[in-house]
Amino acid sequence: MKKITILASMFWMITVGFAVAQQASEKPKIVVGIVVDQMRQEYLYKYNERFSEGGFKRLVKDGFMMKNAHYNYIPTYTGPGHASIYTGTTPATHGIIANNWYVRELDRSIYCAEDSTVSFLGGSEKAGQISPRNMKTTTITDELRFATNKRSKTVGIALKDRGAALPAGHLGDAYWYDSGTGEFMTSTYYYDELPQWVKEFNNKELAAKYLEGSWETLYPVETYIQSIEDANEFEGAFAGKETTDFPYNLSELKEDNGGYGLVSSTPYGNSLTFDMAYAAIEGEQLGMGDETDFLAVSFSSPDYIGHRFGPTSVELEDNYLRLDQELEQFLSYLDETYGEGEYLVFLTADHGVADIVEYMKSENVPAGNLDGRFLLTQLKGFAKDKFGEGDWIANYSNEQIFLNKKLIADEGKDIEEMQRALADFVLKFEGVKEAFTASDFKRSEFTKGRPHLLQMGYNQKASGDVLLILEPAWLTSSWKGTTHGTGYTYDTHIPILFYGWNIEAGQSTEYCTITDIAPTLAMLLKTRLPNGTTGQPLLPVLKK
Repeated sequence: MKKITILASMFWMITVGFAVAQQASEKPKIVVGIVVDQMRQEYLYKYNERFSEGGFKRLVKDGFMMKNAHYNYIPTYTGPGHASIYTGTTPATHGIIANNWYVRELDRSIYCAEDSTVSFLGGSEKAGQISPRNMKTTTITDELRFATNKRSKTVGIALKDRGAALPAGHLGDAYWYDSGTGEFMTSTYYYDELPQWVKEFNNKELAAKYLEGSWETLYPVETYIQSIEDANEFEGAFAGKETTDFPYNLSELKEDNGGYGLVSSTPYGNSLTFDMAYAAIEGEQLGMGDETDFLAVSFSSPDYIGHRFGPTSVELEDNYLRLDQELEQFLSYLDETYGEGEYLVFLTADHGVADIVEYMKSENVPAGNLDGRFLLTQLKGFAKDKFGEGDWIANYSNEQIFLNKKLIADEGKDIEEMQRALADFVLKFEGVKEAFTASDFKRSEFTKGRPHLLQMGYNQKASGDVLLILEPAWLTSSWKGTTHGTGYTYDTHIPILFYGWNIEAGQSTEYCTITDIAPTLAMLLKTRLPNGTTGQPLLPVLKK
């Protein structure tokens, strides 16, 4: 009896000690935000059988997954996606309404992360005028820094500059890849001089080394049963290679395919991004201090590969199998560096992707391409016939028609009448499903459906006068391969996974949106909400 009592006492002490240890960490040492560019939710299921136990499967099994997560606005592009993840709001509020958009006052398109007031550090001059200044709200990374009086560090890393600068927020540091030099770089917005650890990283010339070899499938190509035939007529071939099948001799293809930029269109772009992430953790000693640090990593290569080869390709399947293995290594590194349960990870995507139009047609699925240049010509002709001579239409881009407001005012025309006339006219074209005017959005609040998504992407000061929605599986594109940008589920349904510190394993089919990530992080980290937040904390995740 005494022996049993002693054993019970020891068990109680061990249990209590473990519980105390579990509760000892009041905050994570580091938050790692992972954005996989162009990742559909379905890829977690589609490639699951060949994923390792320690990569995506680990996040799904031991983390919390929101299975029904969606983008809640149109257009679903990379710039708005990254901004929305980290600000907790949509383009209507944060102002990043596309990757590029037309500005009437300048009579030209601007890039979402462009900043002519800054210069390059590392890399090349043309790639250096980058900052987050076009984003009008704070990010969760900003709020973490404010919460600690800027003792917390934030670092954003991606091949794409917008995938690094927007997540890093206004107060963090950002590094992106320069395809001209094969280096990671930053701008004078962040530093006066490139940090020494980045110089040392660039001196390794890893991009050049990755491009010395070839890209071959990880497994025998005939085992890629989740993909269509490797050589086909739907995908976009690399310059210098007539077919779209493996292998790809990168050293031979490099010169005709953007030089160092070619690495971005292979899984080795993911490898290079991981290399930089490891270097940042060690160079900045992230997670080694008294405050929670934040590493925002975006993997751009899945997007480049997806655009060229599409979501049914062997190339994309191979990309995710390789990415999974590298994710397993990265999570093991985080375990060794910080200890299991001492770091917080979330994984999501900046948008999904449409299937290749010609492939869908071959399977008897209604689909099509809308010729934007032809549409613009027809719109201009119609406007002249109805309203008289004049350049009434200033621009057509991102499925939006921008009117020449100055000319309309000078000629005494009714802009709302012109908007409505063009909206009605454009519905005559095959592939155009709906058209809404700026006046519609100023006067009415749409609470559901595609009009709601379009309104959440509409910014009164920056968006166009007539906004179009195309039919499902229709794209404004004629190039082989595919793209994204719509409000349909193939573009909106993306993964949201939380793993690690203070996260219990589980899943939920509850509908949620991309703008819910930042407020969830704010609750976990006990910071303010980003100042434009419209999303809500994910209650299924916040069980503790």
